[in-house]
Amino acid sequence: MPIQNNRLPESELEKNFSDIHPPFEHAEGAAIEANRCLNCYDAPCTKLCPTSINVPLFIKQIASGNIKGSAHTIFSSNIMGGGCSKVCPVEKLCEGACVFNLLEETPISIAKLQRYSTEQAIHEKWKLFTRKPSNGKKVAIVGAGPAGLACAHSLSLEGTEVTIFEKEAKGGGLMTYGVAAYKVTPTFCKEEVDYILSLGGISVQYEKQLGKDIQLADLQKNFDAVFLGIGVGVARSLEIPGENLEGVMDAISFIYNLRTRNYSQISVGDKVAVIGMGMTAIDAATQSKRLGAKEVTMIYRRTEHEKPCTEEELDLAKLDGCSFLWLSNPKEILGENGKVKNLVCSKMKLGEPDASGRRSPVDTGETFTIEVDMVIKAAGQIPFEGLVNNSKLDNKVGKIKIDNSGMTNLKGVFSGGDAVNGGKEVVDAVQAGKDAAKGILAYLKK
Repeated sequence: MPIQNNRLPESELEKNFSDIHPPFEHAEGAAIEANRCLNCYDAPCTKLCPTSINVPLFIKQIASGNIKGSAHTIFSSNIMGGGCSKVCPVEKLCEGACVFNLLEETPISIAKLQRYSTEQAIHEKWKLFTRKPSNGKKVAIVGAGPAGLACAHSLSLEGTEVTIFEKEAKGGGLMTYGVAAYKVTPTFCKEEVDYILSLGGISVQYEKQLGKDIQLADLQKNFDAVFLGIGVGVARSLEIPGENLEGVMDAISFIYNLRTRNYSQISVGDKVAVIGMGMTAIDAATQSKRLGAKEVTMIYRRTEHEKPCTEEELDLAKLDGCSFLWLSNPKEILGENGKVKNLVCSKMKLGEPDASGRRSPVDTGETFTIEVDMVIKAAGQIPFEGLVNNSKLDNKVGKIKIDNSGMTNLKGVFSGGDAVNGGKEVVDAVQAGKDAAKGILAYLKK
């Protein structure tokens, strides 16, 4: 059967893409879980949160029934605490640091408790913050993703007028367009963005792309400072023969289509190969299965031990019926009548550790071939190097260089998040936005 849409009934698609992390159904359940917390001194969970949320405090507030206080504690550190509670790899952050792990007990469900407070705040539109009087300054932010929204919120709190320029039709960035639909729904993404903007002092101009609809030089002239939260988004090429055959696509585009169209309209193959083993690769693989693909094979050049995704993500792919080829690297995509038919892979072995500390994959010279009708590339993303160079920003292979205050080589132009670090977690982008806001406020006072 060729690549096609409508493989499953609408009702089954809706079920497959519904929330996989159900919240607490009752206040009692949240209170019981919150009361398990030991309220550790110098809490390791807080230390491992990139935004330094006071985890013991917000959990204690839930235990005492102070849900508004709990939400305020979370949002004061991470204004996207709602979304982060759904997509953060908590097993290697806050929950992974929980002392109960050392006692061989189940760690506190920090993310679920965080979701409990923040969702109520967002759904009920609680007014938890008040802006200071206007300071007479105007800041332009490019990108309404986690870094841009966090920066905007922090600046607006201090009385700064903020205008966000966003290339898409909706805000949220990666949360809205780049994460599996079953992790965070489009409805929630919109509610979260609306909640952040409800503070006031923040306007958004959608479908305004840097370098096309707006120019950095014009923003510099018309605003007191500029923050670039443009992220990354260019899919890394496999650089192998057959990459241009019909049936080959990148995971970013695949997930974007899922987030912007009806599930029944998304085409998927019978036998899908996903190249990569990061979070995006897992999202592409599991969603392929949930769209109705009969076979989904994930291909990774190292072993399971070196995988970049978390154990929880890998388990999700296993539960969805994906299969795995470890120590395998795509060498060539073969086609018939211009369409994908087979994938040739090299058998690899592990050599010496590379700069990341993981052992490097080495080609053994042996190959094998699998039958596929669709190949999804999820070998990573690269920065917008052309855009960055055209804007005369100092960079390293497209990653924007900044100083300790978050400023680039251009006076009054700041940056942060994936555009600087090349791609980390949503929570890291939020902290980068906060850090840049601090630098911008200091700059504006000079």
